[in-house]
Amino acid sequence: MHKNQIYQKSLKDLNTFSINVTAKKIIFVRTIKSLIDICKKCDLSNIPYIILGEGSNVLFLENYKGIVIINRIKGIKVKEKKNFWLLHVLSGEKWNDLVKYTLRMGFFGLENLALIPGCLGSAAIQNIGAYGLELKNVCQYVDIISLKNSKIIRIEKDLCKFSYRDSIFKYKYRKGYAVLAVGIKILKKWNPIIFKSFFKNISITKTNPYQIYNNICQIRKKKLPNINKLGNAGSFFKNPIISKKDAKKILSLYMNVPHYFQIDGSVKISAAWLIEKYDFNNIKIGGAAIYKKQKLILINRKKAKPKEILKLAKTIQESILKKFKIWLEPEIDFINSSGKIKLLKNIY
Repeated sequence: MHKNQIYQKSLKDLNTFSINVTAKKIIFVRTIKSLIDICKKCDLSNIPYIILGEGSNVLFLENYKGIVIINRIKGIKVKEKKNFWLLHVLSGEKWNDLVKYTLRMGFFGLENLALIPGCLGSAAIQNIGAYGLELKNVCQYVDIISLKNSKIIRIEKDLCKFSYRDSIFKYKYRKGYAVLAVGIKILKKWNPIIFKSFFKNISITKTNPYQIYNNICQIRKKKLPNINKLGNAGSFFKNPIISKKDAKKILSLYMNVPHYFQIDGSVKISAAWLIEKYDFNNIKIGGAAIYKKQKLILINRKKAKPKEILKLAKTIQESILKKFKIWLEPEIDFINSSGKIKLLKNIY
């Protein structure tokens, strides 16, 4: 068993935005017992704490006055059934490591979610998705643990309330609980999910999971900034979902706007297209900028301060609202000195 590692240093290397803020303490945990012990001590001492995986979907707004717990609780268990495999994956496992593991084992079906940063815990909370696949499509259950009484609760898929970049874990189980494990079901009969616009030269009958994985990795590397060179948290904004009536107005003015009809009749509009269409003329605020190859991503190009990134985000939101009458909602979590907060329109 590894001992917990305690550091008193910058969080710069522990958040993909590379924001240079500090915490009272940074503790890496590798066991469930360690996680519970630390959380209980914090509660007894009234010290705030926050649990992170890779820090891939957060923006620290200022120095954190509490303890940052880095989840490194790992493990994968596999059960084979007649027509599928069942995987029980602990929340500190990196998502892309899991995808590579399944490919090595011959379990096919996760390859469309290649190269998505973050750990299993955040994957469940965020309901990650890309190229026609979301976590909810393969998830069977999510195990959470009460940080007060150590009770493990299994939330079956239908009760997780998964939706576009959302789940019940952002609300009902946001405080006092931690995601412990995710159950994943992979069918033995492989059915490829192929986007013709991305895979023009791929035949459905001739392709294989490794080819799809490699192609998506190539696409993401070309399209997305390297987090080791340009700090970012991936897509900063969600693709807005608007009413059918509002969608008709926009589509009558802009026929080429990418849009996707939802089951309830609403329409999802491409946020990247809206930002591209507005044409911000390479706007930069301090060290913050819009990434040229993918306008949905805000980057820390050079020692950006949180306020600069927020100001850029606000400029984009207000501009899109004025031109298209659509409010772009942030996809990432914001963390102030005490913990995660929800930024409303009128406070930043």
